Amino acid sequence: MKLQKNIFIGIVLLVTFCTKAQEISFLKKSDTLNKKRRNTVIITESVLASGTLIALNELWYKDYARGSFRFKNDNTEWQQMDKVGHFMTSYYLGKIGMEVLDWSGVSKKNQLIYGATLGFSFLTAVEILDGFSKEWGASTGDILANAAGTSLLIGQELLWQEQRITVKYSFNNQTKYAALRPSALGKNFLEQTLKDYNGQTYWLSANIWSFYKQSEIPKWLNIAVGYGAEGMLYGKNSTVNLLQQKPYRQFYLSLDVDLTKVKTNSKVLKSIFSVINFIKIPSPTLEINNKGQLKFHYLYF
Repeated sequence: MKLQKNIFIGIVLLVTFCTKAQEISFLKKSDTLNKKRRNTVIITESVLASGTLIALNELWYKDYARGSFRFKNDNTEWQQMDKVGHFMTSYYLGKIGMEVLDWSGVSKKNQLIYGATLGFSFLTAVEILDGFSKEWGASTGDILANAAGTSLLIGQELLWQEQRITVKYSFNNQTKYAALRPSALGKNFLEQTLKDYNGQTYWLSANIWSFYKQSEIPKWLNIAVGYGAEGMLYGKNSTVNLLQQKPYRQFYLSLDVDLTKVKTNSKVLKSIFSVINFIKIPSPTLEINNKGQLKFHYLYF
């Protein structure tokens, strides 16, 4: 469900901001288990998750007929851009789950078991709601994407005890496609950043220094590979008839910045950098697409 998936990304960013903003004040990490903090985290997450699911049910699902649980194969829609959105959402929800338990002094093992799996657990609950809707159906592709995002998070913690590769997002521009279907792709810039897959790019951004810690490579320097797609008005249509062109995929190679590794003595700046680090920094970028084109962008947003 396209609208629903974009709402989750917005929720991720909002919760991330709230979590990180707390670090500016008295809420500093506990070195040992703080049961009061841990219980606060559990209660807060339970209330937020339950409230969000109830809100979705009341504001969205109740307008559609219910039926027996079923799966729906939507893996060919939107050039899989919606799946990448699930991947990113699951990753960051799990990251938040880990960080708040870390703040509570919970052991690393329990952070991975109960925190890093937050994204997968929550999004699976949403898929169950989809599954009982005759309009939608649970998506196996969404579930796999959720699992992949959680696996990226947990795998790095087990392998390196840190996140050397992060998921990032960028919005290139306001595309011509949104004007042709504003109800689905967005009526203004803010809506289009969330709804218009044609202008979105998702990235895996790797911190180079993290792999070569004895080198002189700047600690903040990343290399990123990105994925995007264009030419989409509808999820199921293989051809945009209004434009007489087929949707096509785009692959990118670019430089990036890990803002959390930029030196600063300001706690405020550190928190801001941590909050906005999910955004890919505009940089020179090489693009190749399945139209057979090779392009160089001096500055790709």
